[in-house]
Parts: sequence; C-alpha cells; structure tokens
Amino acid sequence: MWTASGLVILITGAFSHASHAPRQAGSSITVDLGKTYQTMDGFGASEAFQRAVQMSKLPQAEQRRALDLLFSTTKGAGLSILRNGIGSSPDMSSDHMVSIAPKSPGSPSKPLIYAWDGSDNKQLWVSQEAQHTYGVKTIYADAWSAPGYMKTNGNDANGGNLCGVSGATCSSGDWKQAYADYLVRYIQFYQESNVTISHVGFLNEPELTASYASMRSNGQQAADFIKVLYPTLQKANLSHVQINCCDAEGWSSQAVMLGQLRSVDDSIGVITAHAYTSSPGSPMNTKHRVWQTEAADLNGNWNAAWVGGGGGGEGITWANNIFQAVVNANASAYLYWIGVQQGPTNSKLIRIDGNTVNPSKRLWAFANWSRFVRPGAVRVGTSGAGNGLRNSAFKNVDGSIAVQFINGGGSVASVSVKVNGANVSAVKGWITDNTHDVGELAATITNGVASASIPGRSMVTLVLMEADEPASTN
Repeated sequence: MWTASGLVILITGAFSHASHAPRQAGSSITVDLGKTYQTMDGFGASEAFQRAVQMSKLPQAEQRRALDLLFSTTKGAGLSILRNGIGSSPDMSSDHMVSIAPKSPGSPSKPLIYAWDGSDNKQLWVSQEAQHTYGVKTIYADAWSAPGYMKTNGNDANGGNLCGVSGATCSSGDWKQAYADYLVRYIQFYQESNVTISHVGFLNEPELTASYASMRSNGQQAADFIKVLYPTLQKANLSHVQINCCDAEGWSSQAVMLGQLRSVDDSIGVITAHAYTSSPGSPMNTKHRVWQTEAADLNGNWNAAWVGGGGGGEGITWANNIFQAVVNANASAYLYWIGVQQGPTNSKLIRIDGNTVNPSKRLWAFANWSRFVRPGAVRVGTSGAGNGLRNSAFKNVDGSIAVQFINGGGSVASVSVKVNGANVSAVKGWITDNTHDVGELAATITNGVASASIPGRSMVTLVLMEADEPASTN
C-alpha cells in the first residue's frame, strides 16, 4: 500500500518520439495524496431503446468483439457501468422499450399484470455478459417513463405526470405505489435471471416532453415518489439498490432540483444529470455522489477520428469532456449515451456497419480513463503549472496511482514522476492519439523516478506501482 503523503510530478525539458517535434517548456506539478476528493464509481454507456437488439443480430464473433470493446480492460474500454432502460411502451414497434406490464389492471388497487419475456429488449443478455464475463458490478436500471395508464396523459410518450404526485390528480387514482411495485418487480426479474441491479432510476430528462417515452416531474414531485419507492425497496429486501435521481437534461437543471429533494435526502443514493443543455462545470451542493449519466454528440455525422477538424465527435474532445466533469465538477461517474449502434451519427461509441463493428476514438478516450481509474479509486489533489498539459491523479483500491495528462497542443513534453517517501519500482505508460488506441508508451524508472514523453495532441496515463504491487497489464 502507499505510504507517501504526496506525489510530485516534474515536467521537465522535452524529449520526443520524433526528433523534429517541437519542444514544450518544462514545469512542475505536485499531486497530493493527502488531499482527496470524490470516490469514483466508473465510466459507462447504455444499450437502451433496442440498441442491444441491434448488437444481438451481429454474427457471434462480432457480438463478442463488441462486448470486448465495451467492457474488456485489455481489449476495449473497460467500462464499469451499464445503464439499462426500463421499458414503458405497450410493444416493441419502432425502437420502443416494451413494458413488463403493458396492460392496465384497471385501477391502482388491482395487481399489475406482468408479462416478462426473459429478454428485456436484449438488455438482459448484455447485462449477463457485463456482470458475469467482465465483472461489471454497477448496473443502473433507469425508466424514461411509467406505463401510460399510470400517467395524466394516458401515454408513456409525450410527457405527462405520474398520477398521484403533487399537482397530478387522475380520475383513475393514485399510481405511485403501483409504479414503485413495477420498478421493484423489474429488479426482481433480473435477480431471478442472476443479474444484480445496483441502482434504479424512475425519471429521464423530466423537464422534457418528447415523442418517445418521457414523463415530466419537478423536484417536489420526484420527492413525492421517492417517499413511496424507498420503503417499497426496503420491504422487498432490496436495500442494496440505490435510488438515482433525476437524470435532468443538463447539469444546471439538476442542481436547481436539489432544493426540492431535501426532504428525501436520506433516501437518495446518487444524484444524476445529463450534459445536453448544460455541461458539468462545478460541483453540485449535495452530500451524495453525482454521476453524469448521458452525453453524446447527437448532431454530427459519424466521426471516428481522435483529432482533425475540431469536431464535437472527436476523441480528444471527449477526453477533455470527461476531464471537465471528473476534475472540475467532481463527477463520480461519466457515461456516454450509447455504446454500440448502427447508423450515421456520433450518438454511439461503436458503430455497427453491416455485420461488423467499428470503434471510434471516443471509445478509446473513455478507455484511457476507464481502464486505469477503476471503481473505488479516489481522486487526489494536484497543483502547479502544467504548460497547457491538463493533469489529474487517482489512487486506486489496489494502491496504484493513475496519473492522466491531456496534451492539446502540438508540442511534446516529458514528465518525471517522483513519489516522496515511497519505493516506486514500476511504471507503465499508455497513450491514445491519432495512431494509438491505448497503446503502450515507453516509460522508465531511475532511482524511483518515472519518466515518459507526452506527445502533442494526445492523452497519456501513467500507472505507478510500489515494489510489492503487481505490475498492471491493462
């Protein structure tokens, strides 16, 4: 285990991969292991809205490659969170997520009529693979809406409110308990299929009325429902399942909702937000961990590049987006919208082209974080000038220290990493840029000091180990 109270990183004169590369002036950065911030839960993506169905139709070898690219810590991104969509639609037409209770029982006092198909839009298969083949422990099940018969508008799409929350009275009655029972039964169906759901959400972008599954809610209405959902989970012996709230469209929108959630603060597990209408920029005023649970370049045409013309889909853009959320806003998790999907846009990390899958550099940007900042890692403080190099550091549960550098300029910098009071005996470097996908980067140890070169327009992670720690190979 680490015994040092601080990690000192010295940015010195540059040495480069190519002798003609420009030099970047040196400077010093101190990483203080005694100054700690948030604990990390991980990085992830979703296969909701039948994207898992698309993946299941691939040839078996490409299915495995897609799963490896998502979850393997040696062949892919090593994602550690999977976000599932809890269906609310009466059927699977278009890309709808089918409900587990598609037909109304007639009133909220009658038992729900469940119709579990053992597939859940193929999300169960992806979940089983993630959990049992790749060791993913965080499965976040999130509902975009309650079934239509539980809502003021009688439809799972086009907004509407859950019947029974403040300001939402329905002639059919109060459906809060029925909706809580519905979510619990979903979790139990997965449990019976040997998948443990760790987190549950009941809203998605609650300030948005959309033509697909959507349900409106303010913070008070969310609190009304949490007061029912929490004891329902406890009664069903699902106290391990944390309640997430509320997946607002933007970071700022979710921050505004926090005041109305104070009455249920002790019942909430994680505060969740998206990055569409506002990106993570500063920490939220909450005692809870905060996750950024959905972000994507929804408008750009497919772009698999790391850096090129400065497009929103480029890999280096997403390396920086993750940095902004994790370092500047204290996010404990960062999720892209979709992992694997067909189609011409940047809404996914991996594109299905016919019968093959093609990863983007966005995936490898995630990989340079997720492979080395593992669940349970604690972000530690850094200080000092970086000459344009963004830097961060994390102490992992196994005692290793992962140090990230994002070099947005064209110059090459060299870094020397010294751990005060600790016997650092091994270092490995990993780089993602235009020509590397988490490729090995030369790094050396001399008298306990690790050295490596940081090429221009790249992201590099250095993993340092003490003498009694096994060297990481991923």
